[in-house]
Amino acid sequence: MGQGYDAGLAGLATDFGVDIDDDPAAEEAPVEASGDDRADTTAPAAAEPGLSSAPAVPSPRRAGDEARPDKAAPGRPRTAKKKVTLPKAAGKTLAENESWRDARLFPASALKSDRERETRATSVLLSVMAQVPEFGRRLTAAFGAPAGRMETFTEVTLPHGDTPRRPDGVIRVERAGKLWTALVETKTNGAALRAEQVQAYMDIAARRGYEAVITLSNDVALEGSPLVEVKIDRRRKHKVALWHLSWAEVAHQAQLLIRHEGVGNAAHAWLLQELLHYLRHENSGCHGFQNMGPAWVPVRNGIDHETLCQGDPRALEVVESWERLIRQVCLRLGGELGQKVLPVQRTRRGADPKALRDRLADQFCLDGRLQSELRIEGTPGVLAISADLRTGKLRTSIEIPAPERGYPLPSAKRLIRRLAEAPADLHVETLVEGGAAGPRGTLERLRPEPADMLPKAPGAQITGFRLSLLKGMGSTRGNAESGFIRSVDDAVHRFYTGVVVHLDATAPRRTPARESLTTS
Repeated sequence: MGQGYDAGLAGLATDFGVDIDDDPAAEEAPVEASGDDRADTTAPAAAEPGLSSAPAVPSPRRAGDEARPDKAAPGRPRTAKKKVTLPKAAGKTLAENESWRDARLFPASALKSDRERETRATSVLLSVMAQVPEFGRRLTAAFGAPAGRMETFTEVTLPHGDTPRRPDGVIRVERAGKLWTALVETKTNGAALRAEQVQAYMDIAARRGYEAVITLSNDVALEGSPLVEVKIDRRRKHKVALWHLSWAEVAHQAQLLIRHEGVGNAAHAWLLQELLHYLRHENSGCHGFQNMGPAWVPVRNGIDHETLCQGDPRALEVVESWERLIRQVCLRLGGELGQKVLPVQRTRRGADPKALRDRLADQFCLDGRLQSELRIEGTPGVLAISADLRTGKLRTSIEIPAPERGYPLPSAKRLIRRLAEAPADLHVETLVEGGAAGPRGTLERLRPEPADMLPKAPGAQITGFRLSLLKGMGSTRGNAESGFIRSVDDAVHRFYTGVVVHLDATAPRRTPARESLTTS
């Protein structure tokens, strides 16, 4: 509080999502009158441009107010401003035909070289961060930045021995008279970060008293597996933090704000929409993780020929790429739904992530399957996805518990009714107590005969149902139409929109101790 409102309390209020209306013109002031004719009147509140405002409702007159003409009218209560989100459906266009292209604030069609992509992507992102406080704060809060006035810069030259360095960007945040500074190194179009370049920026930041270096690329960082190796001088008193941000996470945060959570005004929502359109343009180079790596083809061939052995480092590379892909799938799905979507790790908290990946790589060499689970807020179970490289099939599935009360046949019929719009090739398997194999069949076959879902063994108790979809797997390592990454994205999207949305939603529950939920 001692920092003052502008430097301290205002930033704190913004940090916690509190909007304070401090416009003096909006305050209600009594109108002077003389003698017994004096009356309580108030000036109408000014409406903010671009936002819909409700008419002011006068406070009810209390008994005795007329007898006290010298008392000023009570001020109107301050309320939080309504957040602005963009409509899900686009409005009717005025274009004559589909060949007409909308004018864009950030055009990407003329980008040709990687250098142009990096320069423009950095400038576009940093400028929107500075102009849309909610967006800038969302991206920098995780890096330890304070809430305050933000300014961003590009192509800043900083001294470094005989050869000055020019980081792609600089972020500065002022709070209570103090500055927080981060250097930004950007890569696009799948280019890899260079360790010597990041190391130079870490040294510069340490000498100049900056707080952080932020790397931004298509890749997704994994816990315990840094994208670049840097040496940190422990003798330095000032410590610099190294953080990584994926373009997929940038798009995720922008989509959350403009589609679900809202921003301060319509202009800010439009800016974020233009940024999101730019990031998704085919020429921007900001499409997130889009390559399974050089080990993908040799490992796939090794599984086909049964020559892949445990301990092969290429198998570990594929497992790490799979984990990055799953984290990106969570970001994309979470941005569309406006809900938390997190990968599930069935391991003890605090376990070494590298040792876990080594075990998964050994298991992958044995069975040729990549497997993961996703926890989607509000769904009745965990969405599991498995990629079998031996059969070339992707399997998406979910297990839902059986009702605690009621008879088995009405429960089976109710499930079939809820899946009326699900794909006909959906596999439905009945789960039986004790792990015994239960009945199974496609939805097309079970629709006319729901009783076929009931176990034949007398006294068998139904514990739940497993719903599964099979899909062909892409073979190439990239993000092309026939690529493995695209096929995984499509499989998860098809399963959620075709199956999961029709199931009963559940209230949020606490995560079991054996599950560790992590996200990039």
